[in-house]
Amino acid sequence: MKRSLLAALLVAAGATAAQATDLTVMSFNVWGGGANEQKPVDETVAVIKAVNPDIIGIQETRLESDPCTADVCPAVGDSVAPKLAAALGYHYYDQTKQNDALWANAILSRYPIGKATPNDTGVEIMVDGRKVQVFNIHLDDSPYQPYQLLGIEYGDAPFLKTADEAVKTAEATRGPALKLLFDDMAAAGEADAAFVFGDFNEPSHRDWTDSAVKAGLQPLVVPFPTVKAIEDKGFVDTFRAIYPDAGAKPGMTWTPTSEPTAKDDHHDRIDFALARAKDLQVISAGIVGEKAPEADIVVTPWPSDHRATMAKVKF
Repeated sequence: MKRSLLAALLVAAGATAAQATDLTVMSFNVWGGGANEQKPVDETVAVIKAVNPDIIGIQETRLESDPCTADVCPAVGDSVAPKLAAALGYHYYDQTKQNDALWANAILSRYPIGKATPNDTGVEIMVDGRKVQVFNIHLDDSPYQPYQLLGIEYGDAPFLKTADEAVKTAEATRGPALKLLFDDMAAAGEADAAFVFGDFNEPSHRDWTDSAVKAGLQPLVVPFPTVKAIEDKGFVDTFRAIYPDAGAKPGMTWTPTSEPTAKDDHHDRIDFALARAKDLQVISAGIVGEKAPEADIVVTPWPSDHRATMAKVKF
């Protein structure tokens, strides 16, 4: 009798383990597939292949307009998403609606992609019979609070002096986009797992910390609101789950096109892969870019003005 009970427990434990799902995910601003600098799409494909992700949130699938200013920069030309999907053998969905949460976005997946949310910020993907909701956003870059705090001119945005001022203007800049995202989350309903990918054009409250200030990476502590608002919905910042100390591991995704000492720019982590699931485990995470130590996965030549972020999760 005891042996039968033990066997039953072992079978049950095995069934539970078999139900666990492993995914590698990635968020990547592809800068028009490199075409903003006349780079071939093959370079973007090589970056994605180096990570070998199951699901990718892509931003800037189309070109920036010429001219492109802080206030006016519409996307032009065709989306590079079909070419990337064809080269990788992935499914894709172009997020073609125009609203505050999107700027030339697309989602790529090894798995077939289902219905989109009403505001086009996300799609449903079935992974081994489990529902995964994938959101992918690209938020407004103007006004850009790090520049405002550091006295770097960008459009007509006024300079700021305090953390409270930065938080207030960040909420005004990206709050309308978050409303669209959260409305879509409500419309999508429950899922076994959910992800939010994106170029947020705003740092995290987990990056402008006392540790980062002491390391000389940031000028002051600022509890930036956008990542925090999504975390308040139960999401985990996958990169900071593995590397909690921003002073020791900054993970800068903006930008490989300038030096950290540049007076007309400021390096920051503004690209994110956030995850939510009942039994979520973040196994590993990293930055993908042009060189170490900035990148954990190095790919050369590098096609974008952003580095990418990736994570391996289990749920």
